[in-house]
Amino acid sequence: MKLTKTFKAFFENEKSGGLLLLFVTIVSLYLANSSYSAEYISFWEKDFNGHSITHWINDGLMTIFFLLIGLELEREIYHGELSSIKNASLPIMAAFGGMLVPAAIFLALNFGTATQNGAGIPMATDIAFAIGILSLLGSKVPSSLKVFLTALAVIDDLGAIIVIAVFYTTSIAFVNLAIALGIWVFLFVLNRMKIHNLIPYLIGGVVMWYFMLNSGVHATITGVILAFVIPFGNGDEQSSSYKLQHFLHKPVAFVILPLFAVANTCIAIESDWHEGLNHPNTFGIILGLVVGKPLGILLFSSIGVSAGLCALPKNLKWAHILGAGMLGGIGFTMSIFITILAFTDPETIVFSKIAILIASVLSGLFGFVYLKYVLGKKKV
Repeated sequence: MKLTKTFKAFFENEKSGGLLLLFVTIVSLYLANSSYSAEYISFWEKDFNGHSITHWINDGLMTIFFLLIGLELEREIYHGELSSIKNASLPIMAAFGGMLVPAAIFLALNFGTATQNGAGIPMATDIAFAIGILSLLGSKVPSSLKVFLTALAVIDDLGAIIVIAVFYTTSIAFVNLAIALGIWVFLFVLNRMKIHNLIPYLIGGVVMWYFMLNSGVHATITGVILAFVIPFGNGDEQSSSYKLQHFLHKPVAFVILPLFAVANTCIAIESDWHEGLNHPNTFGIILGLVVGKPLGILLFSSIGVSAGLCALPKNLKWAHILGAGMLGGIGFTMSIFITILAFTDPETIVFSKIAILIASVLSGLFGFVYLKYVLGKKKV
């Protein structure tokens, strides 16, 4: 399979970004548990214009991350792996399984309890980390496996966005929501009028973000819906969508996501941290990501192929799909993001983050070792 120039650039950015995320996460955890712990943690909790620095990162800068996700999703729909039902069907089926099975495992352990709202946590895949680990396997990785994992993760992100919008919105201020959507409609009209200058879209996006922030719907959703009114044209390098997507790749991969990781992993791990792993919530997160993800991805993919809904690419084997499913268990960014929305109790949030870190490390290790073994064999 021949990879497009855009996909190669995307894959390289995600690979480097994933390795940087790993580095800053380790540094953040070290500082949070060093002699500088109190000063380090309090820095991220400092008030800035009514909100903590962490809050501004999570609700502000992460909107730009979601804008990039939206632009990438749009490109995949028009020109990429999701542009035809034939190509899209396998990663779509896999993504459904990778979301539903982990959520079902979590709910089986937490239904009817105070933590059942965390069902969305093990549904997520961190695209940067997953691709970063896959890239460590080098040139032996089939190009179709790279495309499959990327498409799977992008669809997974879309699923997480829908989950956030539907299940983690508590109360809605309809006037503010109506204003935000009204601005979106105005930007859509500009798109139809073939106005390609990015400035009115970006200004409109900032104003839309403000009203969305005060509507009760999570403000980061602004990024996704804004992406779909940015003029796409024919999708070439001169299009507004391509220019913005190309511009955002490096700031998101090397600034915004590392800042998010640092701010949300400054966790002071107490001596009794392991006791929290006995809770159905943390056990559900770990089991959902480490077991539920690969199980769901493999199961739904095989159902789709058996039912004739999709086909396995010629140079991919079921062992590859299982390995990709293991890497899909690296939840990290989106899982931590959903944790912050799902819970209000600080202790539950901390233990959930620890569970996500453990599950992501295990999934990354299992996926890497397994795929290294599989790709090292002459026949799979």
